[in-house]
Amino acid sequence: MNRDSILGLSIAFLAVVFVMWQTPSKTVHENEAPGPKAHLDAAYGTPLIDGSGTDEIWQEAPWLPLDQVWIGQTPAPEDFNGRYKIAWDENNLYILAEITDDTLIDIHPDGLLKYWDDDCLEIFIDEDASGGNHQYNYNAFAYHIALDGKVVDCASDSSFQYFNDHCLTRRTGSGKTSTWEVAMKIFDGNDYQFGGQNIPKLLKSGKKMGFALAYCDNDHSAERENFIGNVFVAGTDKNRGWIDAGIFGLLELK
Repeated sequence: MNRDSILGLSIAFLAVVFVMWQTPSKTVHENEAPGPKAHLDAAYGTPLIDGSGTDEIWQEAPWLPLDQVWIGQTPAPEDFNGRYKIAWDENNLYILAEITDDTLIDIHPDGLLKYWDDDCLEIFIDEDASGGNHQYNYNAFAYHIALDGKVVDCASDSSFQYFNDHCLTRRTGSGKTSTWEVAMKIFDGNDYQFGGQNIPKLLKSGKKMGFALAYCDNDHSAERENFIGNVFVAGTDKNRGWIDAGIFGLLELK
């Protein structure tokens, strides 16, 4: 090998070292969610949305826990305890949630004002499981369902708006336990227009979506004391579902 060849190889080697030195390695911070973690299955069936939970599909579907603390401390079982089931048909995703809560609070008469500080069920859905930011866009939805059944989320202009036509809800109570039954339409957020003529997606077996469920619990405080979800969120800031669809679980329709 002559001197020019050796010199060329040396320059090439130094160039590679320089590029490697200039290119930072990707570090996954503790608050980053690399993608859906929990894998959930939804069985096929059509329940009657009456808040009873007695339909055949609900007898077949397994209970899943609502037990991950996103805000606050782990509540005592008599203060809060939650579980849920999932089903689907071509037109809707169905949620059955059984929530034991010793105090039901709705202290904001204006349903668009600090709705997250009242007791409410929150359903997160990402139609194409793409993850990513959805704070002020429709890449994913975070439906806050109030005790009276009204549905609120952020619109693309950062205002709070009702999305009541997205979710049909019936809630019944027995003692301190509420049964929430929800039929939820699924929309493609890529071309969704608030107030426009949006056509819900037809669902089929094998479809995968980002999904999470949570409950805001308030016991006579100015703000909610606890926020309990169904999926583990890494890091100290666990209240990221309303911004980051990457923390959702992966739901598959069976």
